[in-house]
Amino acid sequence: MPASAMKPLRVAVLADSDTRWKWGALTANRIAPREVRLDGYLLRGRATPTARQLGEVGVRADSLREVTAVEFLRAMGEESYDILVLALVGGGVQAMLHGLNRAWEDRPGRPVVVTGYVGVVYEKLADGLLLRHGADLVLANSRQDADRFRAVYEGVGAGADAVTEVALPFLGGAPYSGGNNPSAKQGRRPYTVVFAAQPSVPDSRRDRTYLLNRLVEHARRHPGREVLLKLRSKPGEHTTHLEELPYQKLVQRLDPPANFRLVYGHMGEVLDRTDLLVTVSSTAALESLHRRIPTVVLTDLGIREALGNHHFVGSGCLASWDQLDAGHLPRPDGEWVARQGVATGTTPSGAGTYETAFDTARERIGDLLARPGGLPPLSPYYTPVTAPGYLPGILARHHLGPDGTPLPGAPAADREPGPVRQIVRRAARGAYRHGVQRVAPVIRRMGEL
Repeated sequence: MPASAMKPLRVAVLADSDTRWKWGALTANRIAPREVRLDGYLLRGRATPTARQLGEVGVRADSLREVTAVEFLRAMGEESYDILVLALVGGGVQAMLHGLNRAWEDRPGRPVVVTGYVGVVYEKLADGLLLRHGADLVLANSRQDADRFRAVYEGVGAGADAVTEVALPFLGGAPYSGGNNPSAKQGRRPYTVVFAAQPSVPDSRRDRTYLLNRLVEHARRHPGREVLLKLRSKPGEHTTHLEELPYQKLVQRLDPPANFRLVYGHMGEVLDRTDLLVTVSSTAALESLHRRIPTVVLTDLGIREALGNHHFVGSGCLASWDQLDAGHLPRPDGEWVARQGVATGTTPSGAGTYETAFDTARERIGDLLARPGGLPPLSPYYTPVTAPGYLPGILARHHLGPDGTPLPGAPAADREPGPVRQIVRRAARGAYRHGVQRVAPVIRRMGEL
């Protein structure tokens, strides 16, 4: 039977933030061997995306609903899927792997379980990887990551067969061809500099204020340029990481020039009009490099693991604001870019192109789906035997016992919450976000007195 005549694959994605929903949904469509029906599940928590954030992501699903961990596990016990993508933090992945084993123990078959990372892996490599071990596929977004992932798994005696090299699923767009190019809608546009902000890097008021001041000063020095501060979320919203000091509030104390402004929206659309992308360590740098846009990773605050810009050592993209103000434009190293899975076309090393980056994953999933007798139970590295002092706490945070069974009193609703419960939930989230963005910084400053 031709693939076009086959039934769509049923695919579920469980995500805990807007960025992970974007990664999970786009990944699901890229790795599926044929057309899919996509059901989205948003894990209820501090970073559950708002309707605005979901709209900005621009990824559509056939169904989408918010769930607790226990509600999701119940749905997985009742529904039949071909592929399940866990787009969660490491602890969430580990909890779901154990919970799913329990939910599927009396079923004749189960879906192929896939997980991975939404971007650059620059911290907690061993911890995050071992929490993801047990999925059928652990996706690595580059050749470099695939090598590192296998080294960690093999180093602890865990199987590394699940590691599968792919690429970031949201790369694309027209390659950059130079500044001030005519646009069908705008004619000749100004040279545009975009600073891609991050919610938690850097995390101090002093460092964030410094970066903002340098960005504003760059706009003053270059009045003919358009200088944009690209933000991930609006005040009161959360994304993958907490943001205690939103740039929107810091900029209120400044008097930026007319050629400086804040922008939101889809990163790909912002890159469509970008001539220079500047960041500390955002994954946006990889999106920009993929399109051959001049890209700078800042060194002003040092090259440090805490900032994540150490990941770009060897990239050729490291520079400071002083250098940028003087007109310097770094030239990316081709071999380094190729190892990150973001280069298109022929590379010096002969590496494959982005268009074929997901072929291996599709083939592996196809083989697993066709496996006679179905798939064996999931087999995480962490068990009550290998991590008796660590695993129970991870499971308990998702209201699961040491064997993956829901704990008594675990939150689970059989129907959509009523209006009163919805109001209470929104109020609780608002209080939490107020605590993160207003109260916590005050307490921290008081502690430094």
